[in-house]
Amino acid sequence: MQFKQGAVSVDIVFEWIARDWVDLVGYLAAVLMFSTFYMKKMIPLRAVGASANLVFVVYTLGSYFYLNRAIWPLFILHAALFPLNITRMIQMIRLVKKVREASSGNFALDFLTPFMTQEEFKKGDFIFKKGDEADKLYFLRDGLLRLVEIEIYVKKGELIGEVGLFSENKLRTASLLCESDAHLLSIPKKQVLQLYYQNPKFGFYLVKLIVNRLLLNVDLVRNQQELSNK
Repeated sequence: MQFKQGAVSVDIVFEWIARDWVDLVGYLAAVLMFSTFYMKKMIPLRAVGASANLVFVVYTLGSYFYLNRAIWPLFILHAALFPLNITRMIQMIRLVKKVREASSGNFALDFLTPFMTQEEFKKGDFIFKKGDEADKLYFLRDGLLRLVEIEIYVKKGELIGEVGLFSENKLRTASLLCESDAHLLSIPKKQVLQLYYQNPKFGFYLVKLIVNRLLLNVDLVRNQQELSNK
């Protein structure tokens, strides 16, 4: 080995790298794979995992062609894991994009129409009463409705009935009265739950709607308590 002023010759370093590059690739693959166990976010974890799979494939091929060392079980494992990690990463990116779109903008409910049934009610009719089974979600196409117990009005273009569908006992929490003739579209509970799991935008929209309704109810109760204390 040649030395120049106490340092290893650059030529020798390059010669060592050229001779042992396959092992270096193997060490890099091991480091990448080990680092995935410390990652908490799924998208970076999948990206690094796919990188580790690719580097392991290069390592096994290099071992076979340059070192006459076949490691086929390792090659098969990481060749199979690479497309799986890429696929899962793409799915996660698409899911995050859909959730961001749902949380930042208005959600169009037009896609629900094919799953809904038309229903008409006259002024003074109760669509449901407090304690009834929550078996449908309603969309008000025309008219004016009122939640009797909490004095909240439901206007054209709004969804109603979602709180009961997701409550523990699956019962209506308030009575819904027609303040005018009303034209509604209804969708059964089973179909709502299927769409909730299949469509992230719709699921996120329902969560926001339920949270907003609950917050409104809390504000109403607080205002009533303040008025009663005066």
